[in-house]
Amino acid sequence: MRQIGIGLLGLGTVGSGVVRLLQSHKDKISAITGRELVIKRVVVHNPAKKRAVELPDVPVTANIADMVQDPTVQIVVEVMGTVDPAEGYIEQLLRAGKHVVTANKDLIAQKGARLVDIAQEKQRDLMYEASVAGGIPILRTIVNSFAADQILEVSGIVNGTTNYILTQMNQKKVSYAAALKSAQELGFAESDPTNDVKGIDAAYKMIILTQFAFGMNLTLDDIAVEGIDKIRLEDIQQAQSLGYTIKLIGTAKQIAGQINVAVGPALVPLGNPLAAVQNENNAVVVKGAAVGETMFYGPGAGELPTANSVLSDIISVTKDIGIGITGNTFNNYRQGASLAPAKVVKSAYYFALKMRDIPGQMLTLTKIMAEVQASFKQLTQTSSDGDFAHVVMITHEIDLDQLQKITAAVAELDNINLLSTYKVL
Repeated sequence: MRQIGIGLLGLGTVGSGVVRLLQSHKDKISAITGRELVIKRVVVHNPAKKRAVELPDVPVTANIADMVQDPTVQIVVEVMGTVDPAEGYIEQLLRAGKHVVTANKDLIAQKGARLVDIAQEKQRDLMYEASVAGGIPILRTIVNSFAADQILEVSGIVNGTTNYILTQMNQKKVSYAAALKSAQELGFAESDPTNDVKGIDAAYKMIILTQFAFGMNLTLDDIAVEGIDKIRLEDIQQAQSLGYTIKLIGTAKQIAGQINVAVGPALVPLGNPLAAVQNENNAVVVKGAAVGETMFYGPGAGELPTANSVLSDIISVTKDIGIGITGNTFNNYRQGASLAPAKVVKSAYYFALKMRDIPGQMLTLTKIMAEVQASFKQLTQTSSDGDFAHVVMITHEIDLDQLQKITAAVAELDNINLLSTYKVL
């Protein structure tokens, strides 16, 4: 049986998982692909570091040139993370005639279009299923299973760290700080969790999902992004009492031929399937004109789930090599859709307010709503200490312009303080 040489750029958590799966599923992979996949070389930052897997007789170096110049390596798996130097390494590898599989969402979201062009120019495969939602094969599903359908919306929970934190706040009634500390102790959050808790990681994944669902190339500046680091335990508990749970939701939605993409906390009704997605799990909902709504659920991170997605890409590339059709892009869909203006992007919203407990405050709030032609769906005073009352309101659907006007008007008041505002699904 002919061999396919595999190179690994990085041998951390995911890289070790790839090695384990290649070793334990060797016979099955050979039966499926007709090829024997053999790890030929590893490049890491520190070759002397003790690794979680054993690779006897496989050269481990710190020099990318060793990988680029190795004729026995046909497919390189990049699982080192970061944009720099990964972008330069992948470019060198593609130009040297190697196929590349990556799990690097930051890289694909920011530099993917350029790397895809290089891969096409060199007739090489560039695959990145593991860059979104870990073990959920969502990108290949959109490419293959929704090819004949018109996708109307892709949304869901695409960051396991934030979902774990919110689950702890919801179930154990702990503060954001305490839940974050727990996530860090268990390895779900980095020592610097900024990209996760600020919503940036989820936004990068929504950029990639938008490419696949709507054929658009976006940047971070095109997306409204809000994280979970300002969520109060009081909001979690208030949402529960109203029949909701709070989740960090990414959404890419078609509105009258235009596209809106956003990431932010949202109140999810307890009857919605997304409300049941707990801890580090992810879920992506795809709404198609023909098929309606389908939800894809599974682990959003972790050694073996992510490695499984990487391996599915390796198998796809191996099949392409076998039948001589390399160089096709992972996602061929392109269209010139534009971003939807604020006036057409509508949702209900939750407002938590602290107001001085004196006559006329509710009337003031009602006047603000009336001036922007918005209305209450729910208005509740949750508590009062005699000096200040806490009030929660949920609006009927309003557009982003109305939301901005309400927020700005409340900010100018002396006796009413806006504590938080979240979308309501």
